[in-house]
Amino acid sequence: MKPLLIALLFLLSAIGTAQEDGWTISSGKVDQYTGIVAANGRIGILPEDKPFQTKSIILNNVYDKESPLGVSKILLGMNFANLDMEVDGELVTKDNISDFRQELDMKTAAFTTSFTFKDKANISYTIYALRNVQYTGYVDVKVIPTKLLKLKVTGKISTPETYQDPISTFRILQDLETTMPILQTVAKSRLGRHTVGTSATFIWHAINSTRENQRPELTHEKVTEYDNRLSFEQELKKGEVFEFAWTGAECSTQDFEDPQTESERFVIFNLLTPRNDLLGQHFKLWEDLWEGDIIIEGNVQDQLDVRLALYHLYAFSRGDSNLSIAPMGLSSQNYNGHIFWDTELWMFPPLLLLNQDIARSLVNYRSDRLGKAKEKAINFGYKGAMFPWESDDTGEEATPAWALTGTFEHHITADVAIAFWNYYRVTQNLEWLKERGYPLMKEVADYWVSRATKNNDGSYSIKNVVGANEFAPNVDDNAFTNGSAITALQFAILAAAEVGEPIPLMWNDVASNIRILKFEDGTTREHATYDGERIKQADVNLLTYPLNIVNDQETVLKDLKYYEPKLAEEGPAMGQSVFAVIYARLGDAKEAYRLFRRSYEPNKRPPFGALAEAATSDNPYFATGAGGMLQVVLFGFGGLHITEEGIVQKNPILPKEWKSLTITGVGPEKKTYKVE
Repeated sequence: MKPLLIALLFLLSAIGTAQEDGWTISSGKVDQYTGIVAANGRIGILPEDKPFQTKSIILNNVYDKESPLGVSKILLGMNFANLDMEVDGELVTKDNISDFRQELDMKTAAFTTSFTFKDKANISYTIYALRNVQYTGYVDVKVIPTKLLKLKVTGKISTPETYQDPISTFRILQDLETTMPILQTVAKSRLGRHTVGTSATFIWHAINSTRENQRPELTHEKVTEYDNRLSFEQELKKGEVFEFAWTGAECSTQDFEDPQTESERFVIFNLLTPRNDLLGQHFKLWEDLWEGDIIIEGNVQDQLDVRLALYHLYAFSRGDSNLSIAPMGLSSQNYNGHIFWDTELWMFPPLLLLNQDIARSLVNYRSDRLGKAKEKAINFGYKGAMFPWESDDTGEEATPAWALTGTFEHHITADVAIAFWNYYRVTQNLEWLKERGYPLMKEVADYWVSRATKNNDGSYSIKNVVGANEFAPNVDDNAFTNGSAITALQFAILAAAEVGEPIPLMWNDVASNIRILKFEDGTTREHATYDGERIKQADVNLLTYPLNIVNDQETVLKDLKYYEPKLAEEGPAMGQSVFAVIYARLGDAKEAYRLFRRSYEPNKRPPFGALAEAATSDNPYFATGAGGMLQVVLFGFGGLHITEEGIVQKNPILPKEWKSLTITGVGPEKKTYKVE
């Protein structure tokens, strides 16, 4: 344990400064660096620790095959967010600057970098993934010279080598007296499934964009078709504040018939919309998002950690998209950008409480793909609908064939239906339940009836599955799979009654008789052959939270004490979150807080605290872990429950490390709950 504790202390010392306002995280120059993504639910822009450099741009729900014989993978976009700046002919780099600082303002989703270049200029820039113009990014730059200097700035569209046949151009479009300079690259994705069009241009805030004689002269340089550049030069006097922006838009045939032209329109919109108006709309949309917030008094670091988790869930999603959230959101291509149970079980519940528009997008993503789920059930010899373990834009199974999870991890189908009923419980949207909710829940219930096998004693088994604990493949009667199937069937019965549809007798028969196995001492047994092995993540304990199937205190405590020590260090963070929620609901604030911190603290990566999937991994940002830690706060300490009566509060509890907990914007009525 000692080396781990030493490593943890080092990590904590490297994490960025906790600002007292609870909204900003900042850092100077560090040796270990993991950036924080600026995202708007459509694109994610990941900054680096080098001046004017961004690591990547990720395009949500835009996929091509990773290889000719591989599965789908989310696209790494063309990078339009890199600039080069030269001062008196010298390129600005990390080696010739001082006072380097980066800051994330979560309230406005603004990522600002500032530094001093020698004795010549103070420079700053802020990256936005515009919430209002969702396929665009905006880099807002300020230069304050401390002596006379000559500035050269180059904006770039860098196309990854995996793209095919790029065409890079520069054109000046004109309508009457309005001229619109557009740098552009259009190319095919790696195996040709999509055409991607990216456009970009400079904006000079103090200059009327319609009067070309006021603008610096632009120079186009096409290094290669994969490296397209546009630059300008400007002489600046000492103390003369010079502000400009670089904006880019990226569109694909996933969303547009003509992505090339549409990307131009977005850039022109940003070019000709005054900065205060454009950014003001972005700020207002983030202000609306933060109506659903979590306020922790008495512990600034916990406040920042929790708010950073919520920031990422908001940044990775949109209420107007009918899209879901991948485990790593829009921060990377990890897990191929596919959609797992991570959304329904881990990210969805906090969003359901705090933003029903986003929650509706997440459930609609599944109902839009119900047809493919029904096809999959037929193809495997079952009835109803069978959802893929990994989903992409098509709704077909997207898991690599070598991974047994794709063929056998079936609890995902129940997880989807459970999320659907919880959405109705909170929103009471009967029209949605009739049109989208119940049709899917009915197919899921029919699936579980066909999937269950009747035993000689009248009980039912679900055989040959991979459960939540993926260390145990191809087992019978996995606790969570069986428990989630029971819950999905019970919820389908309630939904049928709500919409006035007949209830098949088999739904209740199977739900009432699916086996939940026990050891001799009454501890819940994870599966039919489980005998105390290590577990990858909580499985049995999910029967207590969120399923409420195991709910007598004696068994709940037995299951907690038996399975918590068996959780592997290399397992994902969510297991600790489950244990923490349960301890909080049992009234044990000390154990709950210990496990709350353990669910994410070892996973934080410097300098901003981005979460990796596990203490031993390095693949941030793990949005699933964010969902888990937020559930501890909302459903554990906050005492919130999703019930047939909607959201109710029962027995909230506060760790001694906090003075108070306030949860705002809860449910359709946007209620506030405070725990002191």
